[in-house]
Amino acid sequence: MAQPRYIAAMQSIDDLRDEYEFLEPDDRYRLLIDLGRELEPMPDALKTDATLVRGCSASVWVYPTAKEDGTLHFLADSNAAITKGIIALVLLTVQDRPAKEVAKADIEGALAPFDLKNQLSSNRTQGIPNMIALIRETAARYTG
Repeated sequence: MAQPRYIAAMQSIDDLRDEYEFLEPDDRYRLLIDLGRELEPMPDALKTDATLVRGCSASVWVYPTAKEDGTLHFLADSNAAITKGIIALVLLTVQDRPAKEVAKADIEGALAPFDLKNQLSSNRTQGIPNMIALIRETAARYTG
């Protein structure tokens, strides 16, 4: 069986979803792990209690910034490989987009085809709503 084309070829969440649908469960885990490895590095100095996402079984940190052009950029990390991949998946839906667009983004809808709740254990996915809430709160702050 040919190895799946992982992250280097992925341009959007739609491309990633199309790839994911054809993978066996073990390959789906590998894809998520590889996706997590592609996250922009988050400096340790930003991994503080203030950036810690509550409710996650693994440690998850998210640090939002607003660029001069009005887009939002998120640095994020986790101490768990699969969780890091889920973070990367969430960020694919909102990264470097205008705050108004992020505030209205249907992140849950974009993630639904990945069926994470059935693919992964509940403790791996329990923090996703909290991360999405944090992203929306950030967008709301920047849209006034």
